[in-house]
Amino acid sequence: MSVLFFSVALATALALISLGGGFYEVSVVDPFWPKRPDLIQPERGGISRKRFWIAAHTSFEIMLIVSLVLSWSRPEIRNYLLVALASHATMRIWSAFDFIPKALAFERKDPVTITEEEARSWTRRSLGRFPLDFITCGAMLAAFAAAAR
Repeated sequence: MSVLFFSVALATALALISLGGGFYEVSVVDPFWPKRPDLIQPERGGISRKRFWIAAHTSFEIMLIVSLVLSWSRPEIRNYLLVALASHATMRIWSAFDFIPKALAFERKDPVTITEEEARSWTRRSLGRFPLDFITCGAMLAAFAAAAR
């Protein structure tokens, strides 16, 4: 097997890990933290989301770029990777300017000042990022299938 195949395989696995992390947050963390904001406040013993997300996104983005460089002369792989890049970049830019600042604010605020409605609104809007994650993962799986041929 080639270096290209392994880079695409690893990038695909990392994309799927990110999708799994999103499902974990939506199904395990988000149903409960609006009533207990301290669950997402590391200083109060809560989880540290950034420990997972910084590593997950950074490793995926590095492997995606490596895969793009290695596949540049192979449009049957490269085009799927470009779709993954576009959808992931859209989600990351949206997150950087909207979701991350609000999440960090929730982490810093005194838990008694956070209303449940304010927190539920954030969790509902956060679900809007899933379609972009699905596009990224679908494109990565297609690139993986193309690289396997």
